[in-house]
Amino acid sequence: MLMQESKKEMRHLYRTYSDVIMMSAWGFVIVIISLMFFYLGYWIDTRFGTQPTFMLGLFTLGLFLSVGRLYYEVWQKRNVK
Repeated sequence: MLMQESKKEMRHLYRTYSDVIMMSAWGFVIVIISLMFFYLGYWIDTRFGTQPTFMLGLFTLGLFLSVGRLYYEVWQKRNVK
């Protein structure tokens, strides 16, 4: 009996930590995607001479897409539980 309670506690602990790790990984992904889109916009702006148009536009797009994907993942995970 004691062993089953211990396994249940370990599963609960594992789920808690896996959620924390997933959230920290998503934070990293949001920053990386935003910076990649920012740099791509900067590169396009230097090519066409349209400073901050594409840079800010693509940065905003990358930010919204990555945060939107995070919410989608959380919504899917929430419906499974």
